[in-house]
Amino acid sequence: MNDMVSRPYPLGATLSKTGCNFSIYAPANPKIQLVLFNEDDSYRTVELKHHYAGVVHTFVPEIRAGQRYGYLIKHNEESHYIADPYAKSLSGPLSYHPPFDSKQSFSLPKCVVIDEQEFDWEGVQKPYRPLDEMVLFETHVKGATKLHPDVAPKDQGTYLGLISEAMLTFYKDEQINTLQLLPIAACMHEPHLLEMNKVNYWGYNPYVFMAPDPRYAHHDAVNELKTVIRELHRAGIEVILDVVYNHTAEGGENGPIFNLKALDPNYYLIHGTHFANFTGCGNTVNLSSQSSLNLVMDTLRYWVQAYHIDGFRFDLAATLGRNGDNFSRDAAFFKAVAQDPILKQVKLIAEPWDIGPNGYQVGNFPFGWNETNDKLRDIARSFWRGDSGYLKELATRLMGSRDLYSAANWPFKLTVNYITYHDGFTLQDLVSYKHKHNEANGEQNRDGHGDNRSENYGEEGETFNVTIKSKRERQKRNLLATLLFSFGIPHVLFADILSHSQQGNNNAYCQDNDISWINWEETLAKNAFRRWLSKLIQARQTYMVPFIRAFSGERRNHNRVFWRRVDGEMMQQEDWNRLSSVALHLGIGEHGEELLYLINQTRAPARFSLPSDRNQRWQLLCDTNDMHNHLSKDIEKERMQLPVSMSILYFNPKAETKDGSHKA
Repeated sequence: MNDMVSRPYPLGATLSKTGCNFSIYAPANPKIQLVLFNEDDSYRTVELKHHYAGVVHTFVPEIRAGQRYGYLIKHNEESHYIADPYAKSLSGPLSYHPPFDSKQSFSLPKCVVIDEQEFDWEGVQKPYRPLDEMVLFETHVKGATKLHPDVAPKDQGTYLGLISEAMLTFYKDEQINTLQLLPIAACMHEPHLLEMNKVNYWGYNPYVFMAPDPRYAHHDAVNELKTVIRELHRAGIEVILDVVYNHTAEGGENGPIFNLKALDPNYYLIHGTHFANFTGCGNTVNLSSQSSLNLVMDTLRYWVQAYHIDGFRFDLAATLGRNGDNFSRDAAFFKAVAQDPILKQVKLIAEPWDIGPNGYQVGNFPFGWNETNDKLRDIARSFWRGDSGYLKELATRLMGSRDLYSAANWPFKLTVNYITYHDGFTLQDLVSYKHKHNEANGEQNRDGHGDNRSENYGEEGETFNVTIKSKRERQKRNLLATLLFSFGIPHVLFADILSHSQQGNNNAYCQDNDISWINWEETLAKNAFRRWLSKLIQARQTYMVPFIRAFSGERRNHNRVFWRRVDGEMMQQEDWNRLSSVALHLGIGEHGEELLYLINQTRAPARFSLPSDRNQRWQLLCDTNDMHNHLSKDIEKERMQLPVSMSILYFNPKAETKDGSHKA
């Protein structure tokens, strides 16, 4: 086959030994031209001579990796530069000086031709971690290391900073096995942010879908990001990418033209003459259109094949399942993913809502998808704050939200539980602020969630009051013990390990500063919490994971579940409405291991009678009153649980010797 022959597929810039094939889907703009840039920013245009089903393409000899390129269209009779939607690298970080117009378009970073074969994976394989062992730690690439004193200054805030010696040691110490990275696809900042000299720090405004954001690279975002993923995999850590396919940076009706708007009107969902706005960003991507579906599917496969990504978290994923205004679990996108031999092997996590009609779709995504479940977040926050009436629903959430996710389908349909996420309060702020404080965002504190179910325990924000500080630390432990010992996949905000505060900002999307950058300064309280959390995660992996497996699939009904009163007797129906101190008693099979949760929401101590039907000698895994998490054994008949706290105990009958004494 002639290597010089131009081909319509694959789309994008495909390098060979003799040159490069350029191909773009542009049914709305068949007169589009390829533009190749010289080192001095002068350029030449190349006619795209070949047409195939809306695709225009050409082969240009002697092109090498590093060649900058893009496309030219006519907009209002002016030449206008647009990016290749399939660009795999950009020449620099994205920005411009508003207002955006055709003249400004030429100041944008250019697309870059890359050599897909040059990176050496050194034989490192993916960890392929089972779903039930996964603990997601969500972090921002820059924010994680920007202020880390033990990361080399040149690497602080970069991709490579994530695999510095200090960070690799930290992951090991903190039992971190999965990193979920906020969006790293190249992001353009919204006009209103640029006008305020701010940026979209979180990255939820994609410009192109396949190019890693140059903001976090020294020189070569592609190879530096691949290096990070390789070294994280070498350390046994999986990488989940947060991806945005519900809208793009082209903003809405009067938004800028960067690429898709100029190529095919079907990329976006349109109501009459207006763009649909199911995401709050003004231009909802129409996944029922073949062109949009192809772009998303090609992008996902590229991240898996070229970068060895282990899975994805989909932002406002209800949009991806819409056919027009209506959501369907049988939507084309879900069918396409389910049959794809590459994508059906990776982890797929949906944020199961958007702001469109019938946008709340928790529990409705198809088999093969896990969903972030905001119900445990809300119930746990309310319950531990002391709100009444939440015990019964807390019980449902602890047991894996089986009203939404049948245990028959576990582990494949395990809920993703969380207390905090990037949007909202950090854990430290959740127990330090009663109200949001988003003034730094420039929107008069109107942005961000109003219902945070938070509490300050006596003073708003930082305090020197020792009693208040102690309450806050205990509540942090209550919330994370609830999270880590609930059935499901735990999601932990990376910043919470370090007790990071955003000064009460619960929508820090535009704060590329020390509001968002993790504060690595050590204090006795921070270090104690960090060590406590590490021990609890280790306890979860050792003691909770076997219970998740035993309660999953065909074995789910062969186990023991008892809800007990403080006196050890079984809960009655009327007890659920009048009690605030309960025990959850779990057992594997008829004679297997047991877990016991002692939950005291009240402001008085509760003396629990412990199950002793098998002469249990309980081992303490966690008491949220103990900041050092001292583990103890041989607890027998009773345990005093202090106010507003919980303990988790474990019993293994196989650890008993024949004479009934406990093995060391």
